[in-house]
Amino acid sequence: MSKHKKTIYLDYAATTPVDKRVLQAMQPYFNQKFGNTMSLYSLGREAKYALEKSRKTIANLLHAKTDEIIFTGSATESVNWALKGVAFKNKSKGNHLIISAIEHSCVRNTAQWLQSQGFEVTEIKPNRLGILNPKDIAKAIRKNTILVSIIHGQNEIGTLQPIGAIGKICREKKIYFHTDVSQTFGKIPINVSKMNIDLLTASSHKIYGPKGAACLFIREGVAIEPYLHGGGQEHNLRPSTVNVPAIVGFAKAAELCQKEMATESLRLINLRDKLIKGILVSIKGSHLTGHPRKRLANNVNFWFDFVEGEAIVMKLDLLGICASTGSACSSQDLTPSYVLLSLGLPAYKAQGSLRLTLGRGTTEQDIDYTLQVLPQVIHDLRLISPFKKNYE
Repeated sequence: MSKHKKTIYLDYAATTPVDKRVLQAMQPYFNQKFGNTMSLYSLGREAKYALEKSRKTIANLLHAKTDEIIFTGSATESVNWALKGVAFKNKSKGNHLIISAIEHSCVRNTAQWLQSQGFEVTEIKPNRLGILNPKDIAKAIRKNTILVSIIHGQNEIGTLQPIGAIGKICREKKIYFHTDVSQTFGKIPINVSKMNIDLLTASSHKIYGPKGAACLFIREGVAIEPYLHGGGQEHNLRPSTVNVPAIVGFAKAAELCQKEMATESLRLINLRDKLIKGILVSIKGSHLTGHPRKRLANNVNFWFDFVEGEAIVMKLDLLGICASTGSACSSQDLTPSYVLLSLGLPAYKAQGSLRLTLGRGTTEQDIDYTLQVLPQVIHDLRLISPFKKNYE
């Protein structure tokens, strides 16, 4: 239990609270407009209309065709389907996939599973600032390459990748290109045509929508194998009874993000930069991870000399601050982050990471309070640190 009277939430990259306006839009579809979208009577048609209206909203935000948006239950599901569906459908053309060394664990683990099924996977390493070089991807492409999957905004260190340039290479080579935009959707303009994207994963709960809703953009003409078989929902590509309330919420959240994108992005960049500058000035032995400018507007990631990340997170929690050390999907794993290791950090440095991610509820007072207490937290932990010997 926090000893601080106010909880300051600085883990928006992990998940976001549902916006009140989103909750209001969802409410009728729980107990009033509750029909099954496959039913012919009025309640079913009403639900179907809401579903297709939501599909159009998401498509418009991505500059995609409405029928190219397929709703799923999570980003992990979308990623699994994109990689496995393309791999098995196109196995006669090749068995080689390319990902980066800094992909979200759902991409990484799916690729590893595909390796166990006879596919070959090449991992591209970023530079020390976490940026991938499109030329490295071009060099890794073989005659049997069928898919490239690269994350847009890295969930731990916040780096933004040159998706348009990578997509152009894949288009020229006639190779399918998938990108995970879970951290950038609704925050950065995305145009699937201009960026040469064939498949794209986006998630609701990262943009103040409900958990349990996500989508996979599948460009018209992409050969992909459905991995569920059932009643024919979602153009017979993802059969399951449609979660209308969650999808309505997803679309409403996306609509709000689109309207508020420019002003919210600028606000978060100002708060982010204040936090980065404050930490660097006030804490000796602090190191920013990722690119100082080519990063998500809301992402701050540091590692600290002599300190272990989990201890920082627990200390901050006692002071009312919710933060993480690496990805929330793997933060309970005490091994060093593979993302940080890929930047060339040794394990004992990678274990000293702290991720602070900002959002709609973050105020300047929250940043001031964080900058007030964090230096003392780091100081106290260094006094008892078992890691000092690594620096002697």
